[in-house]
Amino acid sequence: MAEVSSVLSAPWRVLRQRWQRATRTCLSEQLVMLVVVTLLMAAAIIGLPDFAPMMLLMVPMVVASLVLGPRQLPWFVVFVLMTLAVAVTRQPDVTARIAVSVAVMFALGFIILLSSFRRSQLGVAGSRGESMLVDLRDRILKQGAIPALPPSWHVMWELRSAGGTPFAGDFVVASRTTPERLELAVVDVSGKGEDAGTRALLLSGAFGGLMGAMRSEEFLPAANAYLLRQDWEEGFATAIHLSLDLGSGRFALRSAGHPPAALHDAGSGRWDVLETEGPVLGLIEDAEFPAVRGQMRRGDAMLLYTDGLVETRGRDIGLGIDRMLGQAERVLRGDFENGAARLIDALGSPDDDRALLMVHYRRS
Repeated sequence: MAEVSSVLSAPWRVLRQRWQRATRTCLSEQLVMLVVVTLLMAAAIIGLPDFAPMMLLMVPMVVASLVLGPRQLPWFVVFVLMTLAVAVTRQPDVTARIAVSVAVMFALGFIILLSSFRRSQLGVAGSRGESMLVDLRDRILKQGAIPALPPSWHVMWELRSAGGTPFAGDFVVASRTTPERLELAVVDVSGKGEDAGTRALLLSGAFGGLMGAMRSEEFLPAANAYLLRQDWEEGFATAIHLSLDLGSGRFALRSAGHPPAALHDAGSGRWDVLETEGPVLGLIEDAEFPAVRGQMRRGDAMLLYTDGLVETRGRDIGLGIDRMLGQAERVLRGDFENGAARLIDALGSPDDDRALLMVHYRRS
């Protein structure tokens, strides 16, 4: 079996080695090109001082900050600054304007050097680092991708992060573990915006794996144990977990210190709060998360959300929930198509992460 695995993995090793060689070759060519461009610009500054400004040398330095890796970038910046110093000594007349331009360029070069030292912790060039962040963001969103459902069920969710950035501490995990069983969880990691985004990235992948591999009642205890093992300073999170039978509409709700779900009864037209209890994830070992059970009927809808939608400093969270349900009656009016986006836009503060998931059991 080991021999078969070795044979199968050999082509992948070859491809990886070729990719690494190609990447190194590409970076070497970029470095050589930048050096040549820098020397040509320096020659123009020396030979044509009336037409070629000193600031020309900023162009290769800025481009290098985008394409060179953390090992090459510092040396190239030093090379550009040394070239600049030589070009200044060859000027026929060093005016105050030239002196200020040179000082500004040295300051910008120093800033680029500082950023390269910080980037060395990641080990990739600027543009590739940004593409990695985009890929990581997409992976968080992919964990919340709603699986294909029967036509009678519609699940939608929306996320708004603090400051409008694509990284947030709120995320959704979804899994259809059996043809009749849908598992959904809304999670709120401690902190907000980019500060919580890195932890949300790790937890979204871990929670997605746990949800797909464990029984419903085991999910929150396993998530709690996982968080405790991380030993983070801000290692806690709240979550609400919905386990839904797509055939009968029966559900089980479990909460870990999270705001309660809300259920819309199509018969009465009212929203009811489903109070659930359970400790915050990552604080107590062997915590228990009791379930609240019920049944959704045709036309019913359920809201799972994070505290950014209902919590306001100095005001009781119960008042925030009442406001959310009032907005739900006013904005939705029994029409739940695209309801998550419409409702989240009418609620919450832009200074906090907000996530809203809506489950609708269609009449037909």
